[in-house]
Amino acid sequence: MDEAFLRHYSGGIERDRLLAGGDHLELVRTLELLAQVLPPPPARLLDVGGGPGVYAARLARAGYLVQLVDLVPLHVEQARERSAAQPEAPFEAELGDARDLSKYADESADAVLLLGPLYHLTERGDRVRALAEARRVVRPGGAVAAVAISRYASLLDGTVQGFLADPRFAEIVERDLRDGQHRNPENVEGWFTTAYFHLPDEVFAEVEEAGLAVERLVGVEGPGGWLDLWPDRRELVLRAARLGADVPALSAHMLCLARR
Repeated sequence: MDEAFLRHYSGGIERDRLLAGGDHLELVRTLELLAQVLPPPPARLLDVGGGPGVYAARLARAGYLVQLVDLVPLHVEQARERSAAQPEAPFEAELGDARDLSKYADESADAVLLLGPLYHLTERGDRVRALAEARRVVRPGGAVAAVAISRYASLLDGTVQGFLADPRFAEIVERDLRDGQHRNPENVEGWFTTAYFHLPDEVFAEVEEAGLAVERLVGVEGPGGWLDLWPDRRELVLRAARLGADVPALSAHMLCLARR
């Protein structure tokens, strides 16, 4: 964890990011896509890099047995609070690193979620290692769902939000497009934090190197995710996301659906 990453998340920014003002498009679409590949409850899910537990809470309420693992102590604390707030559908949360899931036995999960780690692991070897750990832990035939951020995310967001008017952000975008290494050392609000932004082919290559079979790489939010249309034009935005799902780089987030 580098200093910028720690500063970004230590203020609790992630706790309600997907919920403020109602369910965000990213949450709605990710749950929709996961429903297409997850086994039925009460399957056992390992939510690696699960942050403050937004997805874990929803999935636990749907009847899944969920174990959340996250590298950030504050996220684990917030996830435990979220679990305690739904005693009828609790889930477990503990500290852990996506690159080392050694406390979890081989083939001990029916599905593994990696909805955050890949884009915060800036070295390719670390990303492949995290994917290989997910493969080891999931049962044969089990699903691994991993999210990457599109290489073009800062260019598109910076255009819509007007960030590109700032020469500092323009320099960030130049590097993102050149090598995928996104940095915001000043922690300027809205400019995200230390991350790696993928090209679609890179996602395929890394997942396959880890020994997983890619079924589909899907765009999550679609083109409507860049525009201020949600939730007022909810059905239009969802239709666009579904129609554009097989053009993953149209979206900020790309969800790779793979299997062991």
